[in-house]
Amino acid sequence: MMLEAALVGARFIHFTFTIVLFGGTLFGLYSGHPANRSERLLRLQPAVLFAVAIVSFLSDLAWFLFTVGNMSGSLADALDFDTQWSVLSDTGFGQVWAARVAVMLAVMAVSWPSDEAIFRPRLSILLAILAAILLVSLAGVGHTQAEEGARAIVHVTSDAVHLLAAGAWLSGLLPLGLVVASCQTQQLSNADAVLVLSRFSGMAYLAVAALVASGVINGFFLVGSLSALFGTSYGELLLSKLGLFGLMLCLAASNRFWLVPALAMKPAAGVSDLVLTRLRRHIQAEQILGILVVAVVSLLGTLAPAVQGP
Repeated sequence: MMLEAALVGARFIHFTFTIVLFGGTLFGLYSGHPANRSERLLRLQPAVLFAVAIVSFLSDLAWFLFTVGNMSGSLADALDFDTQWSVLSDTGFGQVWAARVAVMLAVMAVSWPSDEAIFRPRLSILLAILAAILLVSLAGVGHTQAEEGARAIVHVTSDAVHLLAAGAWLSGLLPLGLVVASCQTQQLSNADAVLVLSRFSGMAYLAVAALVASGVINGFFLVGSLSALFGTSYGELLLSKLGLFGLMLCLAASNRFWLVPALAMKPAAGVSDLVLTRLRRHIQAEQILGILVVAVVSLLGTLAPAVQGP
């Protein structure tokens, strides 16, 4: 039981920081954020992304060890080299994990905060690509391994799209909150904040559409029928994830159709403190809900799919 709990915890930390790494790098590419107008963001971003990469790497190591422990029956066996090698060479999880370690080392090398090189366009794009590969590769270590042939290709592709869409939306909320905070401290103008918020909303439209479409496909493979949502532990936990997702959509809609237009009508910094405060609270609430969603996903990955029965 303790090993299973530790495995869920390691998966949660790794998923969270891998998502943040991808979304944090992607945000700078599409948001049009004028980083030179916000010294705080410019100073913090390289060190933050490198720290995120380190935690992602360490949690991946823990995930591997706890997985080996669950397979072998004890944590002591997980520290045995022969057992580790057997998992690496004889299981799909081990082979994908080994490839992911190589990508992670490349991510840490690229994200090394030296002379703020991360803000050079080519390195930023390279880091975003590596982070995307790292996130997509998670589709190869889950329930998709149960499929074969064309079904496996469809399921892995759908899961990869789901992960990328979730990463773009959920982790974009972190730098988005920093943008609003910078606007409140008058490091950015309201016009700058509205630009970033509008571009984030445009990306979020695509992300939500991809999440819904890929979620339906994944549900076909993992749940199978509506009745399985209510008669299995997997299905009931999935319903809780959908409920959290619905709450996030409500907050996002409120931001897009109410708060952002209200902010756009108040161009002078300092005039719109109430709107900015509400925006910041909504974004923080979305962040909390997003963390809960990742926690549910981390647990779902350790349960038998609903399609297999209770």
